Amino acid sequence: MSNAVYSNDISEVVEADRAHLWHHLIQHKPFETNDPRIIVEGKGMRVWDAKGKEHLDAVSGGVWTVNVGYGRESIAKAVYDQLVKMNYFANSAGSIPGSIFAKMLIEKMPGMSRVYYTNSGSEANEKAFKMIRQIAHKRYGGKKHKILFRDRDYHGATIAAMSAGGQEERNAQYGPFVPGFVKVPHCLEYRKQWDVENYGERAADAIEEVILREGPDTVGALCLEPVTAGGGVIVPPAGYWERVGEICRKYEILLHIDEVVCGVGRTGTWFGYQHYGIKPDFVTMAKGVASGYAAIACCVTTEAVFEMFKDDAADPMNYFRDISTFGGCTAGPAAAVENMRIIEDEGLLANTVKMGERVMNNLHALMDKHRVIGDVRGKGLFCGAELVADRQTKEPVDEKKVQAVVADCMAQGVIIGATNRSLPGLNNTLCLSPALIATADDIDEITTAIDKALTKVFS
Repeated sequence: MSNAVYSNDISEVVEADRAHLWHHLIQHKPFETNDPRIIVEGKGMRVWDAKGKEHLDAVSGGVWTVNVGYGRESIAKAVYDQLVKMNYFANSAGSIPGSIFAKMLIEKMPGMSRVYYTNSGSEANEKAFKMIRQIAHKRYGGKKHKILFRDRDYHGATIAAMSAGGQEERNAQYGPFVPGFVKVPHCLEYRKQWDVENYGERAADAIEEVILREGPDTVGALCLEPVTAGGGVIVPPAGYWERVGEICRKYEILLHIDEVVCGVGRTGTWFGYQHYGIKPDFVTMAKGVASGYAAIACCVTTEAVFEMFKDDAADPMNYFRDISTFGGCTAGPAAAVENMRIIEDEGLLANTVKMGERVMNNLHALMDKHRVIGDVRGKGLFCGAELVADRQTKEPVDEKKVQAVVADCMAQGVIIGATNRSLPGLNNTLCLSPALIATADDIDEITTAIDKALTKVFS
């Protein structure tokens, strides 16, 4: 099929989609009578669907990915030039873009040292889990193997990553899960579990309580998102991260920060953890690393972690016996190099901070107007508004009404998100993560659409 057919008559594409594609995160029954949505073009903050309708994308490709916006010819050209020269070789050997991007990345991450390339965020987290387990066997006879994860956090869609997932609806019907993953409480003060003044410290102390219950000599690592994403856009309260760092040091527990969503500018710093002065042992990332122009993910470690896998070269088992086939693709790091250059040269971190403040101000103004907004939270261009039926009781609104707000915004030509099949009864948070190139007019158009949708759905 030629490009001319694509542009002039897309009915064949729609029918091929309906007949053969299995889409992500969606019920397909409606496609028996309605057309699936097909996005055919993007430019800047805008995308166009197969029917020619223009949308302002407030969720960066639907899942917090297209950080530098659509239609970046310089990234496409960088990928093309690299693929013509050298497209792939297993990462048992190096590549030019792989080496260049690793150096650029580490320069943005003081204290970190080594980059392990993979092809998805789920897989990047799996690599960290495997490293942690191997360290447990090398140093602790296998005993210090447990990995703690937080309620409402999400770390990927493989069975091991779901074993570290704190979202019950995402996990439902996919067990049994991998043993040795242990949940700690969430830190959302809006739905507080303890009536105390310094909630951040108390939520972190709850992690220590789990460690003591399990036995510190059995716990090898703690895996956390710097800002919880799909679990409701949860920004940890003051004092939380400082206390987490103290606990990890006290019990010799490795700290794994999952930056798959927050990484590469989303929160206004290169990485979300950098807001809090913490020192991770592992940092994983994916989505914004190349803004979706090519598949790439990274598991980044300290030199101390790396050294543990080469301290006895005579032992044939004493290295990380792992491979990620598509970690050897050169398109990903080639795109990532240009993606990072764009963020730097266009001052997108500063823009993210500025536009993030505008989003939050606009959402707070909407909160004053609409009693259905119970809480507003966020960091940089990563924001959420939790919808409640009653502000006093904090009873969540019916999820169908949350989806009605999303649908009404879509009808207006603005794509927003919402927590989706994550938490029983608590999929009630509207999610915004526009590209880091967003302007004040873009932000205002997004929140105006939400205003109109809330008025229509809850009037």
